Amino acid sequence: MKEPPNSLSSPSHLCSLPCLHVNLCTRGGAFCMLLSLLLISFAFVAIDSRKENSVSWFSLDSPLVRESGGGVLLSKSYSIKQGEKNSTKEKFVELQRIEDSGELVINSSHGSSISLPPVAAPSTAPMPVPAQRFSSLMNDAILAKIRGSGGRDIKLEKIEYGLARGRAAIREAVQNKSYMPNLPDKDYVPIGPVYRNAYAFHRSYLEMEKIFKVYVYEEGEPPIFHDGPCRSIYSSEGRFIHSMESDSKLRTRDPELAHVYFLPFSVVKMVKLIYEPNSHDMEPLRRTVTDYINVIGRKYPYWNRSIGADHFMLSCHDWGPYVSSGHGHLFSNSIRVLCNANTSEGFNPSKDVSLPEINLKTDSIAGMVGGPSASHRPILAFFAGGDHGPIRPLLLKHWKNKDNDIHVNEYLPKGVSYYDMMRKSKYCICPSGYEVASPRIVEALYLECVPVTIGDNYVLPFSDVLNWKSFSVQVSKEDIPNLKSILMSISPRQYIRMQRRAKIAQRHFMVNSPPKRYDVFHMILHSIWLRRLNVQVHARA
Repeated sequence: MKEPPNSLSSPSHLCSLPCLHVNLCTRGGAFCMLLSLLLISFAFVAIDSRKENSVSWFSLDSPLVRESGGGVLLSKSYSIKQGEKNSTKEKFVELQRIEDSGELVINSSHGSSISLPPVAAPSTAPMPVPAQRFSSLMNDAILAKIRGSGGRDIKLEKIEYGLARGRAAIREAVQNKSYMPNLPDKDYVPIGPVYRNAYAFHRSYLEMEKIFKVYVYEEGEPPIFHDGPCRSIYSSEGRFIHSMESDSKLRTRDPELAHVYFLPFSVVKMVKLIYEPNSHDMEPLRRTVTDYINVIGRKYPYWNRSIGADHFMLSCHDWGPYVSSGHGHLFSNSIRVLCNANTSEGFNPSKDVSLPEINLKTDSIAGMVGGPSASHRPILAFFAGGDHGPIRPLLLKHWKNKDNDIHVNEYLPKGVSYYDMMRKSKYCICPSGYEVASPRIVEALYLECVPVTIGDNYVLPFSDVLNWKSFSVQVSKEDIPNLKSILMSISPRQYIRMQRRAKIAQRHFMVNSPPKRYDVFHMILHSIWLRRLNVQVHARA
């Protein structure tokens, strides 16, 4: 281990320590040497204690159960200790409703529930002094500060205390079983079955606006860093980076005030500028991310303090999950905001965020939004897209040119508008391609066409708070031959309800410049906020 500057490497250093008695080294060389060895031993103990810096997920005394998919509003989990090989993706949680127990209960995205015991205020128990720059602690001013604070990181405790109050506010909203009046909001009040718990979501959103702060690392040069595509199928990546680095009210320039830290690299730009076409070698991309995190870890204390658990990356490229695996803690501990939210590729809905894939061809979505009522939609279901991946070939095999009610096309005839076909359809089929995400889901919501998702292992965006079953249809790959009978079994009244709810959900996928409350930018941040609520960072002073 490389010795820190000005370390206590010899007994002579002890005679110069201002916090020790001036006559210490005049009482005999043997005593001085013995004290030196004791202090050096304490230093190594303190160095070893750095491994105890941990991230705790609630609650530590609860059994850990694997979660099959879907995000959670608040969850309980475990402690990560620096140097542990076990990754968070091996420790998913599924939280169960415990009636009349006083625990927090909020539905998760797959119909299960989550519960939380009451969260106590941050502990005031003294913590050991860390070993970082051990010799620098041997001065009166620093020792006085350490003794005065009990060896704790006061700023971090303040951050954690604010998060604890936020959790308590959400818990209060959920536990209120009486009539819950709408919270005041000048722009929008979530209500109805579109949400898993509209009242809890609203309270959580308001708490986020009140306290949540994001720090954006400024290291790295564009275009690989601080840049991204804004007019392509990967536009979610560039739009978020641009909005986050603009005058966002949730951004802070002071890292000491931040709840989460954004790693602003663009996988899309890496693929364009670093990847050698047709080489099938993605190691340069992984090394770039690893080198970047190493720079961040050396320059700032925040990555090492939490082992990356309060940091997040964002990528809409299909290779986002693989590139993130280049750094073990980024993959296992950090919040990964991914369009490719594929649980079979390591996406962990307890800590990762499903990013909506939005294909923008211009700077405005004005021509992509709005559609007729149910009575003016003569087509039962519509799809047009390339024949790739494991699902689309089955869809084309069973329904291409087979039925006048279900328009399934690999390519649209010349002169036929894709968006016009979606506007004429009651249901818009959104099958996965090579990867699980599809821009058709957001396009369907924009055009007020009820989405029909077909795919395995895909965690739908914002499923922490949105009840997708209320405004969309989920069909398994095995049920593709029965697609028409499934859709025909939905009554006209139920369809009208679903379409109206899809229009309500549309608000949360809108791309605005500048961003507006409850739009897609703020919903992404809200999903990150929820994951941060599940983490409690402990660090020494």
